[in-house]
Amino acid sequence: MVSEADPDPYYPGSGGSPHPGPASVTLPAAIHDGIVEQARREAPNEACGIVIGDLPAAEGGVALRWAPLRNQFESPLRYAIEPEDLLRLTIETDDADEVFWAIVHSHVASPARPSPTDVRESHYPEALYLLVSLDPAEADPASGAASLRAWRIVDGGVHEVEVHIDG
Repeated sequence: MVSEADPDPYYPGSGGSPHPGPASVTLPAAIHDGIVEQARREAPNEACGIVIGDLPAAEGGVALRWAPLRNQFESPLRYAIEPEDLLRLTIETDDADEVFWAIVHSHVASPARPSPTDVRESHYPEALYLLVSLDPAEADPASGAASLRAWRIVDGGVHEVEVHIDG
């Protein structure tokens, strides 16, 4: 986790606001693996998608499935979920009485931490933001696994949520 005393001013912190919860979540291995696979497949561009859940993570919700979506920008520096994809998935999710549990995107050459642009573009305060980094310097030193981290972005405050991989 990034400490509140993180000296890197590029990455926003909590802004002094209390952590909105949850402190940790469990992500099924199949969803984790799908997210990382898509990030690698879409490289050198950022990949994006949404994890669908039964309730928001802060309310004890469970991640149910991964929906990979198209990056409208097709860019290594920015992402925006293709509006047609977002509308379709919003309707499907609402009809199924489910929620956007996490908004997901990759960083191809930087840490899995929200950038100032990510914070400005965060429009789902009830959802988690999952970021995966493909930067080799961010990979797990023991396994080489890509770095995947979760965040809550609420009122401009950025709060890390510990991720446990299940299965």
